[in-house]
Amino acid sequence: MLYGKNDQSKTSLYARPIFGSPSSDRDIPKYKLNPDPIEPRIAYQLVKDELLDEGVARQNLATFCQTYMEPEATKLLGETLEKNAIDKSEYPRTAELENRCVNMIADLWHAPEQENYMGTSTVGSSEACMLGGMAMKFRWRTRAEKAGIDVISRRPNLVISSGYQVCWEKFCVYWDVDMRLVPMTRDNMSIDVANVTDYIDEYTIGVVGILGITYTGCYDDIEALDAKLTEYNKTAKVSVPIHVDAASGGLYTPFMEPDLKWDFRLDNVVSINTSGHKYGLVYPGIGWVLWRDCDYLPQELIFKVSYLGGEMPTMAINFSRSASQIIGQFYNFMRFGYNGYKEIHQRTHDVAVFLAKTVEDTGRFEMYNNGEHLPIVCYKLKDDNAHEWTLYDLADRLQMKGWQVPAYPLPADLQDTIIQRYVVRADFGMNMADEFADDFRNAIDELDKARVLSEKNPDNRVRGFTH
Repeated sequence: MLYGKNDQSKTSLYARPIFGSPSSDRDIPKYKLNPDPIEPRIAYQLVKDELLDEGVARQNLATFCQTYMEPEATKLLGETLEKNAIDKSEYPRTAELENRCVNMIADLWHAPEQENYMGTSTVGSSEACMLGGMAMKFRWRTRAEKAGIDVISRRPNLVISSGYQVCWEKFCVYWDVDMRLVPMTRDNMSIDVANVTDYIDEYTIGVVGILGITYTGCYDDIEALDAKLTEYNKTAKVSVPIHVDAASGGLYTPFMEPDLKWDFRLDNVVSINTSGHKYGLVYPGIGWVLWRDCDYLPQELIFKVSYLGGEMPTMAINFSRSASQIIGQFYNFMRFGYNGYKEIHQRTHDVAVFLAKTVEDTGRFEMYNNGEHLPIVCYKLKDDNAHEWTLYDLADRLQMKGWQVPAYPLPADLQDTIIQRYVVRADFGMNMADEFADDFRNAIDELDKARVLSEKNPDNRVRGFTH
């Protein structure tokens, strides 16, 4: 067959170079929709370019949230994004995976066999805290009314240490609960168990024990708190339960400190929440909350929803959401098993201890956490520090190498103390830690030699931290 001028193929738009396209020759749409669509490969590249000057997630030592999953897990998440977690009848196998995860977590947390535990997935541990708090409030109200307590003219209260995560403040604001803060002190960076009952009365819906305080990574002594409440509840008009905020430690401590009593082995612990996207090793978007028995989950919080011809019980604040993170959590549980999680967490712990020693060996810092419980490194400059630079300056210097390291004040009554914290996650291996240690030492050396202009107005700095 012969070809000629009339047989020329039409030029394909998709053969046009990305950076030779009209879309790359003008500013992208930002606050108003384009009139016309953009080719997918060009749209992809333009959005990716928008993210170029962000930090690298795996160099983010500020966040507890997982920044790596195995390729097979990532593939599963991508292939299941369209599944709606709320549609139990349409996706019954997905619902079964959620059920299995709840049962596996209940086993890790020693849910009593003689009781009927219940639980659900959530969008992170913040929603889980909300559900745990709501259950305590509603249950308190029912019991208080039976005890003849006026539940109308006075608001209930929640007792928690001043090292709380911001979701608890949100809970108290959203649901009209007074927050009673037990102050942390320089000598006690967790809830003051000895004096906690000074903050409790017949309007207390519960006490929150924190298994991994946001600021320092320290644990509340929940076993001692349980013993204190056991004594208090002997004469209380309305008994006071414990909710454990185990956002950080709930899927770490069972593997690393299995003998530590903080969970349902303690009689007053009625509910626990955790983040699957922290040491459960799933990408952000998954949390869990469990109650030791259905008696601690008021029935008025469970809604039977008629949906698409079926009826399903739900108590989540959120409704439609992707089930992919639930599937990712089950993948991790199945893939790693108990010993796999233990090995991963042990190596994470080893890295934290290595970094803590790196900090201590400089002789410049006072340690608050050296990886003893959670793999967290936390410290402040010694009071006799003779150098002009601050931890904010050190954070800035490390960021020049791509490391995102927070410096921030401690909570109320300790806000004049500025600390720095590293969160060591599973994907932060010893090789990366060694590189960070070099950059850390070099940053100190450079600051010592630099002419540092100290910040004159401290209010210009970030005053707080909510990870």
